[in-house]
Amino acid sequence: MSDIKHKAIAVEYNLYKDTAEGEMIESTEGKEPLAFLSGLGQMIPEFEANITSLNEGDTFSFGIKSENAYGTRKEEAVIELAQDMFMNEGKMIPEVEVGNVLPLQDQNGNVIPGKILAINESTVTVDVNHLLADQDLHFTGKIVEMREATAEEVEHKHVHGAHGHQH
Repeated sequence: MSDIKHKAIAVEYNLYKDTAEGEMIESTEGKEPLAFLSGLGQMIPEFEANITSLNEGDTFSFGIKSENAYGTRKEEAVIELAQDMFMNEGKMIPEVEVGNVLPLQDQNGNVIPGKILAINESTVTVDVNHLLADQDLHFTGKIVEMREATAEEVEHKHVHGAHGHQH
């Protein structure tokens, strides 16, 4: 891995369903650009491959098929969880409603969004597939910044400075 050159990259982007004419999923418009370090597996690999070949100031427009983005929907990711997990002082928390997406934690402490599919007698049926599973994506945008990452950024695994976190 040491031969990979890490770049600190900041992009402004719009993300659409299927094509550039599709429904907008998210955008950095009016917000901070997305900052990341290349070569650390922080982004969808195909997104990173498309971006790292560009230069600061370049614009981009490319699609990524679902299997190369957030993967395909898996039935085993629809799970039953005990209602106790959603209780507070003996009552079901009000956010537990069919259709709502709640932040759940896996056994490693990672937060995973789970969509409530059903509220049963003693369990809650939750879909923990990625919200964009089975979805082809299309990104458009511009490279705001691209430079070599500093050793400290690589060690901390995030971009410092104007477009990154500061500690």
